[in-house]
Amino acid sequence: MNEFNEALFKTKVDNIFVKLFTAIMFGDLKEVDHFISDEVYNKYNSYIEQLNKDNEKQIYDELNVKSTNIISRNIIDNKEVVKVELISRYMDYIIDKDSGEFKRGINTHRIEKTYTLTFEKKVDAKNVGLVRKCPNCGASMDINNTGICEFCKTVYKLEDYDYVLTSII
Repeated sequence: MNEFNEALFKTKVDNIFVKLFTAIMFGDLKEVDHFISDEVYNKYNSYIEQLNKDNEKQIYDELNVKSTNIISRNIIDNKEVVKVELISRYMDYIIDKDSGEFKRGINTHRIEKTYTLTFEKKVDAKNVGLVRKCPNCGASMDINNTGICEFCKTVYKLEDYDYVLTSII
């Protein structure tokens, strides 16, 4: 396996987790689309669509990551697969989209939840360094922000270059 920086990877995992849950609260996954697989996108997009249908909004108040630990790191079918246990704390509740009125969940104290996240990266992933270039027009891109080229609007899919979240349980 290639060079692996555990601390940097854990920071990336925490960042992606918080960005995903924030995107769910805002009801729009475009900010995290480049970090997640189609399966993860479809799972949470369906959830957002159901919330919208019910005129509801998911709130993850005081969201933070308590700990992140790598469970395993293997090569499977020409992919590097890293499983991570992440413990997060937050208030988890639903509000009415129009009135902001509390509907259900826990909004009085933080709960602690444990997740298993799976990240995959192609073994032959292109090494593009820290500066990412748009695959369409060549402009520099801020992958940690939106992953969308500000010039030509191409979405930078990390699956060809870096780890992508393929499962969250």
